[in-house]
Amino acid sequence: MPLSKFLPCFWLIASAKNGISSYEVARALGVCQKTGWLMLHKARKAMGTDEFLSKLSGKIEIDETYVGGKAKNMHSAKREALKKNRRVTGDKTVVLGMVERGGQVRAKVVSNARRKNLLPEIQANIESGSNVYTDKLRSYDTLKEEYTHSSVDHQLCYVDGETHTNTLEGFWNLFKRGLHGTYTHIAPFHCDRYLDEETFRYNFRKTNDLGRFMQLMSQIFGKRLTFDELIGAEKA
Repeated sequence: MPLSKFLPCFWLIASAKNGISSYEVARALGVCQKTGWLMLHKARKAMGTDEFLSKLSGKIEIDETYVGGKAKNMHSAKREALKKNRRVTGDKTVVLGMVERGGQVRAKVVSNARRKNLLPEIQANIESGSNVYTDKLRSYDTLKEEYTHSSVDHQLCYVDGETHTNTLEGFWNLFKRGLHGTYTHIAPFHCDRYLDEETFRYNFRKTNDLGRFMQLMSQIFGKRLTFDELIGAEKA
């Protein structure tokens, strides 16, 4: 594909507030839907950051969310289990998020919400000794050994002084608004790239559309994604 197609595509996704669908890109650029889909995923690949220069510090909120079907569309048995246990994992994708208040957010797909999966990601992204705020998930119980840890029980309240995860809840709302409103459905093996898109958009929220586009273009070097690689996960 010529740059005359790629550059407008990258501008469209960098300037979109809630994402942009491959069909919309296809109509705007005069390409087929599969080509639009591939170009958007190439953009999301560029939006991702493999290694951060510094860790989050100060006041950090940590929370996990589940990406998948809505409860109202579930079988009645699963819906009842959701009411009883407050969450149904099943085939949902588990995502861990960390946000520095007033700063950046980082999010990543994890296998499950057990401590052995969450703790290494937290230690790799948050500076030791920082103030961290979570809900009452037991996987966070050992954070007090390395961080100043406070937690809030969402069954009782959502805010207890400075202890809350509302900033991160706001990010989850933005992420899911794009999924439900723009993309409708995403496959679990592509979730990381959609997270990279929303994380990029959030971290450069104080920059204008041109600034985000220029930042995206500066991150394309050394990153390659072919159509075979993209659909390989679907065939696996």
